[in-house]
This record gives sequence, C-alpha cells and structure tokens, in this order.
Amino acid sequence: MNAILRLSLPLTLWLAAFSAVYGLHGLLCSSRWAAFVPELPGRALLVGAALVAVALQIALLAVLRSSRWPRPSVAIHGISMVLATAALVGTAWTLVPVLATSHCL
Repeated sequence: MNAILRLSLPLTLWLAAFSAVYGLHGLLCSSRWAAFVPELPGRALLVGAALVAVALQIALLAVLRSSRWPRPSVAIHGISMVLATAALVGTAWTLVPVLATSHCL
C-alpha cells in the first residue's frame, strides 16, 4: 500500500460512510420513499449501516497495523495510524445520533 493511499484512505472512508448513512437517513425519512415502501424497517437499516461503517474503520485500522504491506517509513506509518484512529473515533462520534435517536423526527 503506497503512502498516499495510507494517508488518504481513513478519512475518505469516514467521509463516504458519513455521507452514505445520512443519505440513507434522508431517503428513509422522505415522504416519497415512505409511500413507495411503507413497511421498511428504517431504524434497523440505519443502525446496520452505522455498524458496518464502524466495522470497516476497525478493519482498515487492522490492515494498516499489519505487516502484510511494507511500511514506507516510520513517520508515514505513525501519521497513518493517527489518521485511522481519528477516523474511527470520528465515525463512531458522528454516527451516535443514528443509534441514539429515532430515525425520523
């Protein structure tokens, strides 16, 4: 895994997960979607999507820590670990409202 991918992937994955979960939230709360599929378990889908996002961040952190790919340098490895940890915390923090509140207010 090259250095640019190592540095950019954690926060890109956080951005994609945030956008996907809250995009799904907006879609599920839309009146058009509710008329199209009235019995959809929206909260379960949102919680599942949030848990998948956190699981992907944990998997990325594990991949970055593994020795499968050669480490480019100590500094790049350290920065990528800090970014992956920050992305994991950011993902968990920004998706807490999905788990803690009702899905349509």
